[in-house]
Amino acid sequence: MENNIKFNLQSLISDKIKIMDKQEEYVKRAIQKPINFEEYQFLSSTIEYIGVTRKFMSIIDYFKVPEGETPAGFRIEYLIREQKLLFIELVRDISYDKNGIKRATKIIFSADSANPYEVEPIKGLIGNLTCNPGIVYDLFINNPEANIGNKFRTRNEVMSEIGNILGPGCDISVEVNNPFADVNQILEEAEEFKELLSEYRVVIKIPHTGPVNGENVAQLLSGGKKFSQRYNQGHTKDFLRGHNLALMLQEKGFRINFTLMFEPYQTALALQAKPYFINSFIRHRMIQGTYVKGMLDAYNATNNEEFLKNIRSYFVEKDYLAEQEDKLDLLAVKVMADEMIKYRSFNDHEGMDGLDSVRHNLRMLRNSNLPDTRLIICSMEGSRNYPELDKLLTEKEFMDMTDKIVITAEPQYLARFTSCNQVISYQRRFMNAANGGK
Repeated sequence: MENNIKFNLQSLISDKIKIMDKQEEYVKRAIQKPINFEEYQFLSSTIEYIGVTRKFMSIIDYFKVPEGETPAGFRIEYLIREQKLLFIELVRDISYDKNGIKRATKIIFSADSANPYEVEPIKGLIGNLTCNPGIVYDLFINNPEANIGNKFRTRNEVMSEIGNILGPGCDISVEVNNPFADVNQILEEAEEFKELLSEYRVVIKIPHTGPVNGENVAQLLSGGKKFSQRYNQGHTKDFLRGHNLALMLQEKGFRINFTLMFEPYQTALALQAKPYFINSFIRHRMIQGTYVKGMLDAYNATNNEEFLKNIRSYFVEKDYLAEQEDKLDLLAVKVMADEMIKYRSFNDHEGMDGLDSVRHNLRMLRNSNLPDTRLIICSMEGSRNYPELDKLLTEKEFMDMTDKIVITAEPQYLARFTSCNQVISYQRRFMNAANGGK
């Protein structure tokens, strides 16, 4: 009989249990949330008043939430205080839609965009938006085709408009302009983002820095824009600058999106910075691995060294080798290429779809001590990336990790996969029938 009876906090209100003075407007927003019979029994004998926390009130007031609702992007929790008080709390969690109801799927979708016109159609479907200086400036502010009439002139104008469009339910990941700037300047920039978007939504993107630092970054900005060292040659403090920035900001109370993660081996050290998001960039590894494997297969079939020379040139172009290594011994080039294909498992199920880094990072995250950290799967293009990812997420091994996954791409890319050929076929049939044709 008990299992067929529905309970909520409203069920508790009586002469014995009352709503705290001047809090009824807030409490009634969450008082209909279901509780089970055991919770009902416990609370009936334990509490005398129901109220909300100051944080609850602050969130409702900041986002101007409609009467009777709690905002998307927050879950409802209960706190019991010594004075027989039950407080209702809102905890940031993008797994939840408004009124403490979970989103339709455990997987969260995200958009890579700083274009308000592009974000508008997808706003109700995403739990995160992510952008970097390239997305903000190159793809939007300085692109007259996107920034219609040059309406938006500064990054803050753009982010403010996007915040208004998205509302409370979306995290907004924004990247600092210069990770090589003074630490205090970066902290000020992060505080500015928090003021603009609120502490509840803002996530600060911090990139891996590799061997690049404030002095040698000029090499990437002038001349041939090539770097004088190989990607894995440099000073320890430079390789770990991004990690230390991420950790510093995390300790200051910011949630961190630790970005530029292309290889699985980057993950374990990245997690030491306690980020809110880590990343798997997939298209570049897939494209580059496919090219290198093709050249290797051609060399192995013909012994024609031109194929190894092609790989060497490609390695220089894609920054596996420094510019001055364009004459590197071809045997060394072949060793590098063989190691790449083996590490990326291009010849077996683990990596032939280009998603070995995703599998690795989900396993690493499963075994971490960071229950709130999620994996953003990003940088997708072409006809294979998203469909292959969609299939991976139904694999039995990863069923328990779907609530740790955020899938992000340009809205136009994601939109493509809402359609297929039969949509056209059936629309032809339906619309002709509706209009009296055949």
